[in-house]
Amino acid sequence: MTVTLADVAARARVSPATVSRVLNGNYPVAASTRERVLRAVDDLDYVLNGPASSLAAATSDLVGILVNDIADPFFGIMAGAAQTQIGGPGDGSGRAGGEKLAVICNTGGSPERELTYLTLLQRQRAAAVVLTGGAVENEAHQAAISAKLARLADAGTRIVFCGRPPLSDGNALVAALAFDNRGGGRRLTEHLVALGHRRIGYVAGPPERTTTRHRLEGHREALRGAGIEAGPGDPGAGDEERLTVHGPYDRRSGYEATLEILRRAPDVTAIAAANDTVALGACAAVRDRGLRIPQDISVAGFDDLPFSVDAVPALTTVRLPLFEAGARAGRIAMGKENPPPGGIATIAAELMIRGSTAPPRAV
Repeated sequence: MTVTLADVAARARVSPATVSRVLNGNYPVAASTRERVLRAVDDLDYVLNGPASSLAAATSDLVGILVNDIADPFFGIMAGAAQTQIGGPGDGSGRAGGEKLAVICNTGGSPERELTYLTLLQRQRAAAVVLTGGAVENEAHQAAISAKLARLADAGTRIVFCGRPPLSDGNALVAALAFDNRGGGRRLTEHLVALGHRRIGYVAGPPERTTTRHRLEGHREALRGAGIEAGPGDPGAGDEERLTVHGPYDRRSGYEATLEILRRAPDVTAIAAANDTVALGACAAVRDRGLRIPQDISVAGFDDLPFSVDAVPALTTVRLPLFEAGARAGRIAMGKENPPPGGIATIAAELMIRGSTAPPRAV
């Protein structure tokens, strides 16, 4: 025989409404009462009817976390941290009482798939949606995303951006935790310039991504601040473009782009990479050209992913607090923490100086 909510209420000697409050976690309940209800749930092996519950309530127990690539540590760390706040840790008993089910939605970087997942989460009446990483800079896509998020928010879904800048239309329904990619890119190149580098190659990410543009803007701001920007009549005019190669955020891109930069400008003394994975590819390309790091060419990355400190030499990079940001996004998604003032928080980036960068070799 199917166990009902009323059966649990009778067993726990409480009202059905109290059982519902404990299981949904949407109303304060005394600890002793909560324990009695959860014990009755265990004893009777009661399973909450999720779809029916979501029809009765504004939202379900589902939280969607959208990532470009879960195999990329940048996204994996943020998603894992968010999940610690969404799905647990609970009390160790295996009981479900107020936690949500976090579902990772891997978009593969596809704008169309991102919209598809948001539609599916809307149909499931998701309690919250966390979107991680940079956005695609396309007006039509941004308008579609903004409209979709507005519909989700109207239905009671909390929307949180983690590592993504706020929408250009100023959608106040979204809480945005944005990384200071521009400032981090500037500080990294300022470090290379301070060491004495004047010929710096840049391996950039995909040109349509906000993260790519912001990090590259920071890099070029530092060059201009040091007077390295070539003037219109200078024989070196166009170097910013000539020494920049775009590609995916992966090792192969770093390898191939670095070889291209070295072909275009053999006198380059430093390579700044869009992220740490790209930087590993750049290091491999430098070594395959018979050059040493950092004696012949300095190499720097971005993000401070866990493997960066174990590279040989350890990688100079820019640290983003990925775990902390992901956990905060999870708390906001669950209503455990208020959104930042004005709905937007800029998270600082920290320069991590290690062995892969050094002054250029004297000629």
